[in-house]
Amino acid sequence: MKYIESRKLENWFGLFGVMGFITYLLAVFISPRAYPGYDWMGQAISDLSALSAPSRELWMQIVFVSSACGLSFALLTCLYAQNRLNKTLRTGIYLFAILSWVDTIGYTLFPLTESGYAGTLQDVVHVFIVTFAVLALSITMFILFIIGGFRSKQYQSIAIIAAICLCGLIIGTVGMVVAPLGYGGLMERICIFSSQGFSLVLGLYVFIGFDLIEGNLSQR
Repeated sequence: MKYIESRKLENWFGLFGVMGFITYLLAVFISPRAYPGYDWMGQAISDLSALSAPSRELWMQIVFVSSACGLSFALLTCLYAQNRLNKTLRTGIYLFAILSWVDTIGYTLFPLTESGYAGTLQDVVHVFIVTFAVLALSITMFILFIIGGFRSKQYQSIAIIAAICLCGLIIGTVGMVVAPLGYGGLMERICIFSSQGFSLVLGLYVFIGFDLIEGNLSQR
């Protein structure tokens, strides 16, 4: 109880990141129930929100909550970062906020027209422009967290986590290209959860406090 009472307002911002990830996870696991014949191993998560997908309505209802939490967390985390951490880590957090908005707005405005890839202009924007922007921002963000974390000894754990997530992102991205037919969905999930999972981690760091987490880890 004493620990909870000691939390400052900006620490509570972190719970938005935790709730955003949990509700997104629910959307990924629950929405396929409204999509008969959906193959999570072979089909992309974006298929669940395609304009013609039977699961689109359910997906949008759940992801509305996830997006609201995620976008709120992205902005509030920028406030948390003020006068904290080093410049590189702060830049990484600001880029995280930009990434969150690009991801949410981009995929909301340009969903797939049909499951798979129908080749329309909207599909081209979804697959090649929005996805490329999200991938580029994610890689840059992780690199900044890695550099900023290792630059200051007290923030090395966040750097290690960012490095693990970056490896998952790269493995998943490459896997979608080289994986045997029928495993593209699995590779995409490795890629997406490596990126989305970092918002959960960052939320916990904000809620508990960067210095408190690092201090406890350094004592072990």
